[in-house]
Amino acid sequence: MPIDMVTSRGAVAVNVLRTKHSEKQRMKILTLETTCDETAAAVVTDELEVLSSVVASQDALHQRFRGVVPEIAARAHVERILPVIDEALRRANLTLDDLDAVAVANTPGLAGSLLVGLCAAKALCLAKDLPLVTINHLHAHIYACRMAAGEDIFPCVGLIVSGGHSSLYRCSGPTEFHYLGGTIDDAAGEAFDKVAAMLGLPYPGGPAISRAAEQGDPSAYAFPRSFIHDPSRLDFSFSGLKTAVRYAIAGPGKQDFESLNLDPVVVANVAASFQQAVIDCLAIKAVLALERTGLTTLCVGGGVAANRQLRKRLEDDASAVGFKLLIAPLSLCTDNAVMGAIAVEKLNAGLVDSLDVDAYPGLVRH
Repeated sequence: MPIDMVTSRGAVAVNVLRTKHSEKQRMKILTLETTCDETAAAVVTDELEVLSSVVASQDALHQRFRGVVPEIAARAHVERILPVIDEALRRANLTLDDLDAVAVANTPGLAGSLLVGLCAAKALCLAKDLPLVTINHLHAHIYACRMAAGEDIFPCVGLIVSGGHSSLYRCSGPTEFHYLGGTIDDAAGEAFDKVAAMLGLPYPGGPAISRAAEQGDPSAYAFPRSFIHDPSRLDFSFSGLKTAVRYAIAGPGKQDFESLNLDPVVVANVAASFQQAVIDCLAIKAVLALERTGLTTLCVGGGVAANRQLRKRLEDDASAVGFKLLIAPLSLCTDNAVMGAIAVEKLNAGLVDSLDVDAYPGLVRH
């Protein structure tokens, strides 16, 4: 559907919604998140109040594989999506009849996982004649900073660091995101998971690496930091870093890492050195993005944004360079549906979708 048709339909839908309510009443929006391995639902209002939030984690299902298995994730979403929606409504003391719109993340993510959430959202909208709003999952991660700040954060540079994505955006407004750069291979979160597996640490790898690194020396290994000396690129690359870790602990060639019996000191030092290399790449490129855009606010979201050393490094850089830093609170770093409140901004702009909208697993560069 052409954007002008969508906008027109959205404006009508929003006007109809607003005429249903007096000034003291609030629109209530159900938001759904199923892009990867978390099944989440929340109810938010057009005043950005959070009435409920429910997240069903799949960590236990994927732990023995040391990474997310797409087919398992999709099947788990099918089993959990309705109970999670029901619980979100129960906690908000609402029924489906009380809702004014449904929002769902439809890009980017795992194809099967995305489709579960999108189909559930479409079914609810069809059954209850509600407007449907689709959300870019990465944009929503930045909007988590808006939810926590309680005030307007735009314009800003957005840094999303998660298991599947490491991206930088120029965020001119809540519905205006311009892709600046990102990983050309592995995301930071994926690198954490793979290195943790090499070191014999549990899944998910991010928290495990962080704990091990507390006892290690971040300068013990001179791991590579791709692109940090190239000011023309706002990109990341962590594949070579993973390979460097592999060579450091096992040498070249195929290796059964479980048979290595690594010394705990080696594990701690490798973890600390690897973590520092990732942090250096992320922080340096984030500051460069601020310089390139002329913006003075950096907003950071995504699962890896929960890393304490990354948060400290960015705080130090903010003090030294002089920019405003907003990092999503720990509860909103990992995938959740509260950040789907960005749908309120799209509703206000009249941007709703038809029920034939599709899921887009790949990164949409805008």
